Amino acid sequence: MSDNKLEHFLESAIFYSRWLLVPFYVALIGGIGALFVKLVKEFGELVHVLLGGGDGNAILPVLSLVDITLVANLLVIVIFSGYENFISRLDVAHNSPDKPSWMGKVTYADLKLKLIGSIVAISAIDLLKAFVNIKSANHEELAWQVGIHFTFLVSGVLFALTDKLSAKH
Repeated sequence: MSDNKLEHFLESAIFYSRWLLVPFYVALIGGIGALFVKLVKEFGELVHVLLGGGDGNAILPVLSLVDITLVANLLVIVIFSGYENFISRLDVAHNSPDKPSWMGKVTYADLKLKLIGSIVAISAIDLLKAFVNIKSANHEELAWQVGIHFTFLVSGVLFALTDKLSAKH
């Protein structure tokens, strides 16, 4: 093989290797399905509490529903923007009025910020669940949760500052 043909073959292999990411995105879609099953279970717990069963505290199941929804939203953002940024454009919703306004406009930098923002929100919900249930909470675990949440928060601010500084240059 001549150098030119070898180079073309390698560049083609590199270019088309991006399609190896597709199973990852399909697995994330499966993750949304798994979250749906978890959502139904948590909603069942909420109904049980509302009908007089359990400890009577409806806040914890509601916070779990919010938590699951945030994670599912995060997966949708990662699937859509990851697929569009690394594999191919999604032409399915080209002229659809249901097409999300952010679709096709989320850059890799935007994806990082949305990801860390979602992680901070999910961490905050988990922390709120622990504080609502503080009487039975292990204080050492609670301290770890606060520390981890603070770490996520600081990381998010640093990501945002880094992106803002790099955009200026």
